[in-house]
Amino acid sequence: MYGEVEGTGFEIYEPEFGDCLIGHARVERLWTGARWSEGPAWFAAGKYLIWSDIPNNRMMRFDDTDGSVSVFRAPSNHSNGNTVDRKGRLVTCEHQSRRVTRTEHDGSITVIADNYLGKRLNSPNDVVVKSDGSVWFTDPTYGILTNYEGNKADSELDDRCHVFRVDPDGEISIVAEDYVKPNGLAFSPDESVLYIADTGASHDPDGPRHIRRHIVNADNSIAGGEVFATCTCGVFDGFRVDEAGRLWSSATDGVHCFNTRGDLIGKILIPETVANLCFGGPKLNRLFICGTTSLYSAYLGISGLSPTRPV
Repeated sequence: MYGEVEGTGFEIYEPEFGDCLIGHARVERLWTGARWSEGPAWFAAGKYLIWSDIPNNRMMRFDDTDGSVSVFRAPSNHSNGNTVDRKGRLVTCEHQSRRVTRTEHDGSITVIADNYLGKRLNSPNDVVVKSDGSVWFTDPTYGILTNYEGNKADSELDDRCHVFRVDPDGEISIVAEDYVKPNGLAFSPDESVLYIADTGASHDPDGPRHIRRHIVNADNSIAGGEVFATCTCGVFDGFRVDEAGRLWSSATDGVHCFNTRGDLIGKILIPETVANLCFGGPKLNRLFICGTTSLYSAYLGISGLSPTRPV
């Protein structure tokens, strides 16, 4: 499955994007066989990638030492977004159980959040962990709309979709409540900015299809919220930020890359809708891309941020 893939390539809109690329590097398809790939997370110590196949109710594992792919966890509670916390543990958003969990080093599961003020969450979607140990996640209703990605159910939060923060002491707070369908999220390299995608256009043609930019205050509240970038092909879903602060986002036609001003500087074309991505490899210069049915990758001339990095 290795080698250049038909329908893929790089579109350079600004010279800065060309500087991010390696001239002879190409997009590779590493594996195919999923129904809806999501939530990749790279584990440096083990040289492997974990990602979710939501409708198939399983998590997959790509081993970078031999290129093999196996089932990491099944059932997975229709897991969606994943990340790695500052201690190298897996943090997962689960649609079916409507919770955010952490997989400990011994394999046991700790529940980080499953309710707000006694009401069940909708269906946690994507998650990041800040350097202070706080866990930030989005909670749209995608996992309870049908039985395809979870269990169809009513929202206990009055059909409202929020962005939450769970502090190290376990206290859960709403940090943003003016989103239609909050989805992917990521911090800038110095954690002074939080980017959040709104995919409200997925169920309303006139709904939002953008990423907003918030200032992170000293008390972990957020301010601002101006539109950083609007998707020109489908909606933005999951995204990551590289070491220079550029934002690499999923879209219907592949991966869109934006500079810190919100200018679209280039694309990586993928022949399937992309839901999420992450940086991996020993030097974090390999972009792993979750297409609908497949896992792709591309080596780049830059590196992403490590989830366990000091700030």
